[in-house]
Amino acid sequence: MTDTPEESLDPANWADMHKTASRMIDDAVAHVEGVRERPVWQQMPQSVRDGFLTPVPMEPTPLDAVYDEVLSTVFPYAMGNIHPRFWGWYMGSSNFTGALADFLAAIEGSNLGGGDTAAAQVDRQVVNWLKELMDFPASASGTLTSGGSMANMVCLTVARNKMAGVDVREEGITALPKPLRFYTSDQVHSASQKALEALGLGRRALRVIPSDANFRMSIPALEQAIQEDRAAGCVPACVIATAGTTNTGAIDDMQAIAALCKREGIWFHVDGCIGALIKIAPVNRTMVDGIEDADSLALDPHKWLHTPFEAGCALVKDAQLHFDTFELHGEYLEEKPRGIASGGFLADYCFELSRGFKALKIWMSLKEHGVEKFGRLIDQNIAQAAYLTDLIHTDSHLELMAPTSINIVCFRYRNAAGSDEDLKALNTEIMLRLQESGLAVPSDTTVGGRHCLRVAINNHRTKRQDLDLLVREVVKLGQELELPAP
Repeated sequence: MTDTPEESLDPANWADMHKTASRMIDDAVAHVEGVRERPVWQQMPQSVRDGFLTPVPMEPTPLDAVYDEVLSTVFPYAMGNIHPRFWGWYMGSSNFTGALADFLAAIEGSNLGGGDTAAAQVDRQVVNWLKELMDFPASASGTLTSGGSMANMVCLTVARNKMAGVDVREEGITALPKPLRFYTSDQVHSASQKALEALGLGRRALRVIPSDANFRMSIPALEQAIQEDRAAGCVPACVIATAGTTNTGAIDDMQAIAALCKREGIWFHVDGCIGALIKIAPVNRTMVDGIEDADSLALDPHKWLHTPFEAGCALVKDAQLHFDTFELHGEYLEEKPRGIASGGFLADYCFELSRGFKALKIWMSLKEHGVEKFGRLIDQNIAQAAYLTDLIHTDSHLELMAPTSINIVCFRYRNAAGSDEDLKALNTEIMLRLQESGLAVPSDTTVGGRHCLRVAINNHRTKRQDLDLLVREVVKLGQELELPAP
């Protein structure tokens, strides 16, 4: 036997750990409570950046010193999406209870791949709640994922296997009797293309359908593409509708697409990562009518449920097909009628065996606030986007670049003397100065071939006064930057 003392990672003094942990909680409360008083984002100094290039630590450092480093080098240079004037890309703004739940989930420590545990029951309950909110049947299945990209990947894998005409798990995609075709609008998120590439189907499997003047998938063009592919010997496998496009927030006509898919025998998938949860909004819920008819649905609680990153969800109507797509057990993962390995494996519905307890932050937040409040907050963001749109319409310096469908507003500062190229440079500079000043974070995009600023109001802390400030500052910066007309 060895005389070497045995070690663990538990603190030598739990009282000291309690003091440090209490300090962290106090600082966390102050950080969120005072968020409006700080810059949305700030550039990281080179000295701080260099600190992340140091070698791996071989010797211990007191936890208080490690935490001090976090306070000085990490928190000041965050993305800023919890700030009320963060409107870039499409981020949720988190909530404090969800953050506490993340801590508790880490302390509880369960791996959610499987096991007869309370954590697994919470996970199943959250999936059942999301099915209920989306008007999916109780017999449907679902799985929590890291986000929308993985949720879409799960759903499209099930669709591929259903429509393949061969046992893909046994024989692989090289055994496909005919090429599969998936259809989506030219406004689709890149996650769909990535998924089809990863599934071995390639970019050619994705047939991009033009969108109409409101950036919704053209139904006549979709019907024509399906007919052309059938005539060419391909199998129309799946239509990917979008409930809230990333560029403009447009919502495809899901009722029309559902009817078409049913008539043509095609899988109907909805990428609802942005807009699916409008289903719970009392004023605007009819915007997503037809979403309940989807064969599969991807959605993101870390957006309009404001769950701390990350949390996505894939829902599938055909639970048996979903299970058959992913179920696989080695000798080391046999289910048992009793004990910890009883009760089914959550990993049978996704790619991941190691899975964190992300359900707890959704579960606690929904219990604390109730679904109705989250629905009102969605309506609030949509109303704020309409308010910003009105501000743009009433200011001659600004130009709306796309119809405002939900909570995404695309606009630009305009200079009548400037070309589109000049206006892109001008508006890009406006955006960068807004970000660098810490006043606000919009992002940018291109719609209809023209560059614009993009404001995605997915934020429960945003107030109309923040949007007033944004418009004033955009106009001010535009006037300072634009060249005088020749």
